[in-house]
Amino acid sequence: MEKTVCELFAGVGGFRCGLNSIRSVEDAKAPEKWNTVWFSQWEPLDKTTQWAWSCYTNRFGTRLDSKGEDKTNMDIAEVPKNDLPDFNLLVGGFPCQDYSVANSLATSKGIEGKKGVLFWSILETIQVKKPAFVLLENVDRLIKSPAKQRGRDFGIILACLRDEGYSVEWRVINAADYGYQQRRRRIFIFAYRNDTSYEQRMTEQSRYSIEADILANKDSMKTILETTGFFAKSFPVHEVESKKIKTETLPKELVELSDNFVFAFENTGIMKDGVVYTAKTMPKYDGNVITLGQIMVDGNVPESFFIPQERLYYTYPDVTHSDESSEGRLSDEAHKTWQYIKGAKKLLRKAANGHEYIYSEGPIPMVDAYDKPARTMLTSEGSFSRTTHIVQDKKTGKIRFLTPVEMEHIQGFPSDWTKECLVDGNIVEVPLTKRRFMMGNALVVNLIRKMEEQLSEIFEME
Repeated sequence: MEKTVCELFAGVGGFRCGLNSIRSVEDAKAPEKWNTVWFSQWEPLDKTTQWAWSCYTNRFGTRLDSKGEDKTNMDIAEVPKNDLPDFNLLVGGFPCQDYSVANSLATSKGIEGKKGVLFWSILETIQVKKPAFVLLENVDRLIKSPAKQRGRDFGIILACLRDEGYSVEWRVINAADYGYQQRRRRIFIFAYRNDTSYEQRMTEQSRYSIEADILANKDSMKTILETTGFFAKSFPVHEVESKKIKTETLPKELVELSDNFVFAFENTGIMKDGVVYTAKTMPKYDGNVITLGQIMVDGNVPESFFIPQERLYYTYPDVTHSDESSEGRLSDEAHKTWQYIKGAKKLLRKAANGHEYIYSEGPIPMVDAYDKPARTMLTSEGSFSRTTHIVQDKKTGKIRFLTPVEMEHIQGFPSDWTKECLVDGNIVEVPLTKRRFMMGNALVVNLIRKMEEQLSEIFEME
């Protein structure tokens, strides 16, 4: 089978870098193992310059549709899916949104989802192009959303794929659990069409039978979850007890599922023929671990990245707690320090109804440790918030923010991948805030690089 790919919500090309093992800027110019025939990247918040798309096209160029037009920087909901080139693998990272559906107002025979939900564009692409395989990434809370109807949104996604003739595996993976440089937990969804050789092999190897009852098939699903499945081969787990595998049959009608479905999905699972098998698995890994210290730069860092002493501490450096509920409010200057924002605190607050209460939160390390993988990086990286990384510079010992190259390394991208972009035919430097945002939005490329080994094997056997 041809290794042809469509990358939706492409960002700066994390899936493409992983699939083609791109480890340097120069690697992007070499012939690719996986041919990305089309991609889409559109950021509604970028009103003037589409920074991520401009960075992507600077590295890879663009792709035309079957009509010879470039629609890669359009809202994907507006792109005619019939115009896309054919491909065998659809990949993409999409936002966690509200996937609820309702009966169509126009006809009682149809359903409609909430507008602006990007999964519907993925589904439409699948419905029109029918790729053999689909690999998606999302935040791990997807399997528990929404809060008032746990599991509904993920159930809708699985049911939609079922209705299009796909089986689905999923796994919540923390990159650091398998030796990589970031403690980033994300769900990956691997779907395969039921007429593929891969599906046939999985059925034969697991001895799964549609005629067998759900309980009888538990042992079959156990084999896939812990041994033969897509994620099990790439990211091993400890043995799963059959009796701990939970099962659920998805309602046939999406509207019924949307209105009433509740189910506690676990971090690992498979859906076949509308039946869910899911279990909590534990990673099995005893290899080397890439730490923050290993990926930090050793040389000179521009002075603008260093934090002035008065912004670091408001009192003694070993103070990690503040209690403003009983000891009074600290000064405005104290509130502007990293010691305060990352420390434990108690605050007196008042609810809308006038009720007073004490808000509290625990401390987190002010300076990130060298000897552990980095914490999860968010799009707010660099802002004055608890989630921003601040580190001790290797050369000077002073405290500073991460550099753009270090952020790229945390996500597994090549050095200076986002340094420049192509705007109106000219190479321009990407603003620091945009580089931070793009890396916060990205995935850990190392994970895709690891999955590619299994994908190549699957495609070679189709």
